[in-house]
Amino acid sequence: MAVRHFLTLKDCSSDELKSIVQRAHELKALQHAHEPHLTAKGRMMAMIFEKSSTRTRVSFEAGMAQLGGHALFLSPQDTQLGRGEPVDDTAKVISSMVDIIMIRTFEHSRIQEFAAHSSVPVINALTDSYHPCQLLADVQAFEEAQGSIQGKTVAWVGDGNNMCNSYINAAAQWDFELQIGCPLGFEPDAALLAEHADRVQLMHSAPDAVNSADLVVTDTWASMGQEAEKDDRSDAFAQFQVNAELMSHANSGALFMHCLPAYRGSEVTAEVIDNETTSIVWKEAENRLHAQKALIEFLLDQ
Repeated sequence: MAVRHFLTLKDCSSDELKSIVQRAHELKALQHAHEPHLTAKGRMMAMIFEKSSTRTRVSFEAGMAQLGGHALFLSPQDTQLGRGEPVDDTAKVISSMVDIIMIRTFEHSRIQEFAAHSSVPVINALTDSYHPCQLLADVQAFEEAQGSIQGKTVAWVGDGNNMCNSYINAAAQWDFELQIGCPLGFEPDAALLAEHADRVQLMHSAPDAVNSADLVVTDTWASMGQEAEKDDRSDAFAQFQVNAELMSHANSGALFMHCLPAYRGSEVTAEVIDNETTSIVWKEAENRLHAQKALIEFLLDQ
């Protein structure tokens, strides 16, 4: 049987994704009840970080420990990848020694090449093109707050980045409508938009995108590797800040999410992200732990 990888949400069926999130709910309940769930006992995960991280590292490392396994942190300074060893050589070697691998890197083609030469499952913990693990946590958080996301309307406001691309995939996999609001020149992947034109609308107005939304999502305006563009991006995105006025265009009781780190006063105001009624960013962040544990179980069981 071919090795199952998780590089985008499209690597699982809709039913598989729903079962992973359902298991995430169960694992969260077990963790909060301090009940052991050592389903990965004796298993080893290699964590390859070519981009820095807080939530990703803590959630995967803690998650493997809670499942009874172990996680090995590898930075470019710790491996021959940082000295130019071919990706396929590294993949063959590391995958011969561990049970599962997660990678946080830059070009999506890099993780695709690694997975093509890995004998064990590879998880995309973020590339420049996609961030599928975050979507598992986001859907789990929405379900906790308002039930099924199927048939709902989600607004993405800001950059057409890796998170936006993953929300496009999620709209198809969980059957919701996605309204994307971003400035000219910062649109998400055109081919991905065309593929999902039946459920995704692209707009260049934030209020239009947020209109009648049940969930409003944003992200930082300058992602890792784009620091030099920060000032130019701040000017381009000035009309795409998520604030109370913008949220007023959404449905009553609409939720707010942000994958973090957040910069209050830039892409979102404090009154929105710190609103204890509608902002669920902290549950969203915690759910990275539980959703990824469910994903690890799923991949190790294939």
